Amino acid sequence: MSNKNLKDQRRADLIIPYVAPTAKANESDIAATMTSTLPMAAMFTRNKVVGWTAMIFAIQAWLSETPAQLAGGKQPGYFGVGMSLMALGFAYLPLFIPSMGTGPLGMGSTTAPAEATPA
Repeated sequence: MSNKNLKDQRRADLIIPYVAPTAKANESDIAATMTSTLPMAAMFTRNKVVGWTAMIFAIQAWLSETPAQLAGGKQPGYFGVGMSLMALGFAYLPLFIPSMGTGPLGMGSTTAPAEATPA
């Protein structure tokens, strides 16, 4: 039996048109969250890998933003890119301005015993 002999059993009165669901207004945007928190994590830890990851997330968020997001009061994407550049600069800062001492903030070691003074 071939397909040409079969009768089409679909009924036009039972067809339900597809309606796309509306987007929720309170939906959180994970890209915006990553764009704002990763640069801060890179600055606190001075981790270069986190800084470059922040830069990639920021560029992706900037390239994927829509006019509707901007009209809704969302922060523009180039702000995230600027923050990521600042985080990368802060992570690479010790290469250009090395610290003077061995301890924190270049003040020498705080755990070493005090020097003996002659009596």
